[in-house]
Amino acid sequence: MRLHQIRAENVDQVARAQFLRAMSNPLNIAKATAPIVLLSQMANRHGLIAGATGTGKTVTLQVIAEHLSQIGVPVFMADVKGDLAGLSQPGTATPKISERINTLGLQHSFGSSPVTFWDVFAESGHPVRATISDMGPILLARLLDLNATQGGVLSLVFKIADDRGLLLLDLKDLQEMLKYVGDNAKEFKTEYGNITTASIGAIQRGLVALEQQGGDSLFGEPALELADVMRMTPDGKGMVNILAADKLFHSPKIYSTFLLWLLAELFEELPEAGDLDKPKLVFFFDEAHLLFDDAPKALVDKVEQVVRLIRSKGVGVFFITQSPLDIPDDILGQLGNRVQHALRAFTPRDQKSVRAAAQTFRANPGLDVEKAITELGVGEALVSFLDARGTPGMVERALIYPPIGQIGPISPNKRQAILAASSLRGRYEQTVDRESAYELLRKKAEQRAHRDEVEGLSRREPEPRPAPSGRKRDTAMDTFMKGTARSVGSAVGRALIRGILGSLGGRR
Repeated sequence: MRLHQIRAENVDQVARAQFLRAMSNPLNIAKATAPIVLLSQMANRHGLIAGATGTGKTVTLQVIAEHLSQIGVPVFMADVKGDLAGLSQPGTATPKISERINTLGLQHSFGSSPVTFWDVFAESGHPVRATISDMGPILLARLLDLNATQGGVLSLVFKIADDRGLLLLDLKDLQEMLKYVGDNAKEFKTEYGNITTASIGAIQRGLVALEQQGGDSLFGEPALELADVMRMTPDGKGMVNILAADKLFHSPKIYSTFLLWLLAELFEELPEAGDLDKPKLVFFFDEAHLLFDDAPKALVDKVEQVVRLIRSKGVGVFFITQSPLDIPDDILGQLGNRVQHALRAFTPRDQKSVRAAAQTFRANPGLDVEKAITELGVGEALVSFLDARGTPGMVERALIYPPIGQIGPISPNKRQAILAASSLRGRYEQTVDRESAYELLRKKAEQRAHRDEVEGLSRREPEPRPAPSGRKRDTAMDTFMKGTARSVGSAVGRALIRGILGSLGGRR
């Protein structure tokens, strides 16, 4: 969208106010015959950065992230190849960058962005964790590759834990809960439905496989606080949060499920924001095809719902992938800001991707979009951003501006220096293992064994079932669980309500 294409005198008073507000933070991302700007007011209308490997997607992501940080918008991104750490260092005038600066006629200043590094494996950043209860049964079922029946049983296990105030914080909590439910399946059948041994076994095997992939590092406490990824520096810049994903990426389902969990947490926790001058946070979902590969339709529908509604919370989401075909149509239709780098058309599928990409843009009579997609050079793209009224701008062939920061990775010493100076240092490094389902169920089992020994019982007596009408009579287990629920803290004292993706809402 060119600035001169928006004429304030041609809009009514409301649109004029929107126009002036949007123009307060124009982000210069690319240039055709004139600068093409991403309006900060429209950055929560989501976006797509697409293109073949090596065509410049990562640099485009970096440029957009740097501009957002400069105007006080925090961002979160996963660094799959280790290239994004360079945002933390000032760039230099390499021959290619100097050439781009001269071609665009820019007055370009290099600089760094404030960066916080995160790492599920606690090797290249602050540890980042979720609890099992926070993750919820829907996302965990995908992570464990469960079928619909097994996923239903997992949901029942979570329901039983929630009803009894049992916190599921890490994998051993869930493993102990599965054992408890499996051992007492007959007693739960009337209240919760059939719980088969086969499904419990499949979930347990999935947990073993997850642990072997290092997934146990993802779960536990202290869990990530959303406020820590939405910080600003004293001089008003938004924090650039970079998740080290070069190792995590080798476990694609862990990678995509974790990012989807974080997106769901933002949706569940943030209040409605209304019409903002700029987003509260922009979330970059790199290698987005992994989110939808083999995902059941029910989960895709949930993701579509989150993407559609989260913009009202002031959060923008940019999907980064090779082809628009990687994104389901219902989600693709919500991505108003688009940058399309080159695609190749060597195979029928490639040709289909080119046609699909061309059809997503608002047509430009002076540009053969389908042909241009196959001719774009590195760092060149077809760009269309939303104007001040939310209308897609006419697509233009443009050069992406060079970033102000370093392109590419940084040395381990520089990374460690940034971590050592971080204001979050020490907050997440030490794990906490407070009393939760594992400890409580083990304690109950020990009490029962001791009671059986004292009373000389040879087998466990069945617990009385509640009367069909009137006030429910507490069983021994109910009495125990009510007592333990009061002891585990205020998080359990509130109603446990699971949100759109099964995460535990209102926990903080």
